[in-house]
Amino acid sequence: MLVLLPPSEGKASSGRGAPLKLESLSLPGLNDAREAVLCELVELCGGDEDKARDVLGLSEGLRGEVGKNAELRSAGARPAGEIYTGVLYDALDLASLDAAAKKRAARSLLVFSGLWGAVRVGDRIPSYRCSMGVKLPGLGALGAHWRAPMAEVLPEAAGDGLVLDLRSAAYAAAWKPKGEVAGRTATVRVLHAPTRKVVSHFNKATKGRIVRSLLSAGAAPKGPAELVEALRDLGYEVEVEAPARAGKAWALDVLVAEIH
Repeated sequence: MLVLLPPSEGKASSGRGAPLKLESLSLPGLNDAREAVLCELVELCGGDEDKARDVLGLSEGLRGEVGKNAELRSAGARPAGEIYTGVLYDALDLASLDAAAKKRAARSLLVFSGLWGAVRVGDRIPSYRCSMGVKLPGLGALGAHWRAPMAEVLPEAAGDGLVLDLRSAAYAAAWKPKGEVAGRTATVRVLHAPTRKVVSHFNKATKGRIVRSLLSAGAAPKGPAELVEALRDLGYEVEVEAPARAGKAWALDVLVAEIH
């Protein structure tokens, strides 16, 4: 099982660890594209601060993030699973998983990123600020920048098992499973059962809980149909829409009665 996650806008501090080693990151086929984004981001943020803040879409209160980006090559690095914070990651709570579940997380979780493309939770990265929606002056829109290298690397990373896609739309644009891979991909919406509406906060929290439940239970669904069974066994109310034709992903709705 490969689980595709969005990053979080908020991130923990880099700390005092050794700096980034790009060659040590998973999915080395993305390294040329990573270096291109890293190089331009560091240069942008080391220059005109107001221009950088405008390009990155940062408020006045986040001005300090520009200086953080300028120091990315020398900043301390920590496992990505410690860097990413926010609602989904709080609910997932990787640090409190038992040893077996942590190993499963290291193998199966892939976090998408405007800067790194995608990283595993054990990959050591510095704290940064660069969303997938950013358009860098030289590279252009990052979603488009990542499309070709992702298309080369991600099908192999997906292997021959289930792909559970929990990404938001901006990050899903960087890689869309196609063909045979799409047929064993499941996307998930979380709906407030009484209203059938998506609410952002508990959508993220519930997705974090879903991943935690699967990891803790040692569930290993081989495809979308088995995923539905596994989630129902874990107590989730799931509605499913199988694809109308080959090469399309399955769509799962997880219904939640209370917003929390």
